[in-house]
Amino acid sequence: MLRAIDISTSGLIAQRQRMDTIAGNIANVNTTRNADGTPGPFQRRLITFSADDQDGKLDKQPVGVRYQIEIDSSTPSRRVHQPGHPDADKDGYVSYPNINVVTEFVNALEAGRAYEANLATLEMTKQMANLTLRVLS
Repeated sequence: MLRAIDISTSGLIAQRQRMDTIAGNIANVNTTRNADGTPGPFQRRLITFSADDQDGKLDKQPVGVRYQIEIDSSTPSRRVHQPGHPDADKDGYVSYPNINVVTEFVNALEAGRAYEANLATLEMTKQMANLTLRVLS
């Protein structure tokens, strides 16, 4: 029972991090400067999931979800002709992040559904534990 709770909890944490990453992408959809103030588009963040193995255990069975945040450096920036913009290059083009807001919203909906599924699994595990205790007593 406790392993199921641990797995659901790690899934909740991973999906919350995914929502935070998506929110950061949407918030920076028009960011044309790096953190140090130099011109350069924001790089979209991606999150990947994998099974989290028990470190140091002999059976090495998965006990949850591990996530890793990566920067999408392979997608080229979106170039828009805006000669009056302070971050425009010599040809008048500004480099914006290549973030599709519709795709990010769909990813957010999917993350929300996965979060709800983990909550439902956690609740069912709690109910099963309560029923088991009731039968034993």
